[in-house]
Amino acid sequence: MKRSTRSPRPGRAFSLIEMLVVLVLAAILASLALPAYDSYLRRAHRTEARSALLQAAHRLEREATATGSYANAQLPEALANTPGGSYRISRQPPQDALDAATRFTLQAAPQGGQATDACGTFTLTNTAERGLLGNKARVADCWNR
Repeated sequence: MKRSTRSPRPGRAFSLIEMLVVLVLAAILASLALPAYDSYLRRAHRTEARSALLQAAHRLEREATATGSYANAQLPEALANTPGGSYRISRQPPQDALDAATRFTLQAAPQGGQATDACGTFTLTNTAERGLLGNKARVADCWNR
């Protein structure tokens, strides 16, 4: 008995139209998913910035407790950037000697792709006053989300 070399069910390939439909659907899904992912990343970077500001403020408070003044308290280089590098943490220069000894204002300035974020630059003072510079967003919206 001779065996057939043909399979019982011949294979069916995808047509060009079917492939194009799949590509169009994938493009539509990607166009919906990418903005949501970008928004998620921006929120995650904002969280890093707020956390870094609070860590820097804690460091300045510890040094001020030990020395009695904020004047000589310095931020270590390890706290100068957020872990992802999306924000640069700095201490605003004091206006005078009394201001340097009794107050501080920290800033988290956005870097790179985060620079276009609606929240802009975060600020934190020694009295725990939270603020934003150079934006139109509400402070509560940016600091609480």
